[in-house]
Amino acid sequence: MAAAAIVQILSVAFWLTIAFQRVDGWNQAHATYYGGSDAQGTNNGACGYSNVFSLGYGTMTAALSSPLFNNGKACGACYQIRCAGDSACNSNVITVTATNLCPQGSYGGWCDSPNAHFDLAQPAFNQIANLVAGHVSLEYQKVNCARSGGIRFSVQGHTYFIQVLVYNVGGAGDVTAVSIKGSNTGWISMNNAWGQNWQTGTVLDGQALSFMVTTSDGRTVTSNNVVGSGWQYGQTFEGSQF
Repeated sequence: MAAAAIVQILSVAFWLTIAFQRVDGWNQAHATYYGGSDAQGTNNGACGYSNVFSLGYGTMTAALSSPLFNNGKACGACYQIRCAGDSACNSNVITVTATNLCPQGSYGGWCDSPNAHFDLAQPAFNQIANLVAGHVSLEYQKVNCARSGGIRFSVQGHTYFIQVLVYNVGGAGDVTAVSIKGSNTGWISMNNAWGQNWQTGTVLDGQALSFMVTTSDGRTVTSNNVVGSGWQYGQTFEGSQF
C-alpha cells in the first residue's frame, strides 16, 4: 500500500476517534437546528416518519450526521443530550429521538463525515441553548426510550408488496429486525427498505398478522394476531411493547 494511502487511513481513524471521544461517560458532538419554530420542517425525513407529531415524537427530535445515522439503523433511538462549553448553553438535559438524516454537504459542513452531529428540531435546540448561537458543542449518550402505548405497525402496499412502518418503539428504540406471520404461514423475515420501513413480497391478504420486533440491544418482543384478518392497506395497528 502506498505511503500516502496509509497516511490518509490513519488520518481518518484519528478524526473518527476525536469525533466520538468520550467525556465522563458522555460522547462529544456538535449541534445546530432546523425545521422552524414549530418544527414542521422536520416531517418526511429519512426514517420514514411522515409526520413526527401524529406519530408521537413531537418536537424533541434530531437529524443525525451519517456516522451516527448509520444508514438508518439509528432511526427511533433516543439520546440524552446537553450543551457543553459554550456561553450560549444552559444546564438543561433533554432526550431526543433520531428521526432524520443530516446529509453530507449540509450548510456549514457540520454533518460531514466523520463528524458526530445533531441537527436538532428548533424547539429542542432552544431547550439547551440560546438560538442566536446557531451552533454549539454538545455531549450525548444513548438511552432507553420511554413510549406511551404499544409498538405501532402502519401497513402499506398492495397484495404482492407489503411495507410496514414500525414506530413508537420503547427500550432501545432502534429496530434491527422485523418478522411477520400470517395465520396460514410461519414466520417470515422482512427486508429493511429504508429508515424503519420493512417489506415482504409474500401474499398475506385475508390473514391475521403477527409481528416480531428485535432492537439493537438484542431484545425481541412478539405481537401475536395484532392485525385481524379483515385488515386493509393504509391502516395502523398497536402491538406489544418492550
